[in-house]
Amino acid sequence: MFWTSYFLAVLALILAWPVPVLLSRAHWPARSPFTAMVLWQAIALAGGLSMIGAMLVYGLEPIGNNLLAGLKSLAGMVLNDEPTTALGFWHLFALSAAALLTAHLVFTLLLTYYKIERQRRRHRELLALLASPSSDGSATMVINHDSPVAYCLPGGARSVTVLSDGLMAALEPDELRAVVIHEKAHLSQRHDLLLWAFAAWRQALPWFPTTKLAQTAVNSLIEMLADDVALRTESKSTLIKAIAIVSSGSTAPTPESALNASALHGSAILEGGRVSATGGADSPRTTVSRVSRLLSPEPPLSKALRSLVLVASALLLAVPTALLIVPGLLG
Repeated sequence: MFWTSYFLAVLALILAWPVPVLLSRAHWPARSPFTAMVLWQAIALAGGLSMIGAMLVYGLEPIGNNLLAGLKSLAGMVLNDEPTTALGFWHLFALSAAALLTAHLVFTLLLTYYKIERQRRRHRELLALLASPSSDGSATMVINHDSPVAYCLPGGARSVTVLSDGLMAALEPDELRAVVIHEKAHLSQRHDLLLWAFAAWRQALPWFPTTKLAQTAVNSLIEMLADDVALRTESKSTLIKAIAIVSSGSTAPTPESALNASALHGSAILEGGRVSATGGADSPRTTVSRVSRLLSPEPPLSKALRSLVLVASALLLAVPTALLIVPGLLG
């Protein structure tokens, strides 16, 4: 049990700092956004599991030779009102910290979801008053606004894409299709769930710099994933021009104007209880990453490398899980 808690603690530290920092600085995620997204999720889940697991295993060490046996002994102490003299101060402290951290993470996740749903409900009420259905009959609403605006509002069967009059006037038909396809990709791939999870992670542990790195990276990756969907039917030049027009407000953009734009395209997914630009990361850095990727595309990761990253992601989740559960099942 001691060595298990030690290993899990070391793994938690590695996943909390050096691994996210290195991954956030890597260039390969732009070549395979989906693979990188899977890895970020594995790092977040494995890091949290290792952190809580290390405290649990250490705290239960005096009363069990594995996690399940320790939990059974602890449950017996609580239910039978037995003394906890077998547990020292630091063991009790570790168990209390594990319980509080778990409760904090779950509560923050649920609170974030509540805030998101409340904001979405208010937003739908405003759309009902200020927007009108698109003439094409799709789940698209049009608002009377001169600036080029496009965003999506997730909500399962009630999901809608919102466009402004200014956007529709500024874009050519193929450019408008690229924007709409991009927004609908956010909805069909349920990017709002990813944003919810990573927003909750950051709010729960704001003092961890890596939570900000992870959220920023995920925000950028979902934009790339949506871009890739748009590129299946529209050309790169069309998509670049659409990004430039929406981000700069100009009807005669150049690639340079897209690279220097201060925002992406105004697509809004609700995150953290507020309406923000997609993922809350419509920044010059994200814009540069998106447009640079389109202007100077690099070949996708090879199948072997993608498989290697996916296997590593699976191992990140399997190792702490196995260390926590398997000894108890074998015992």
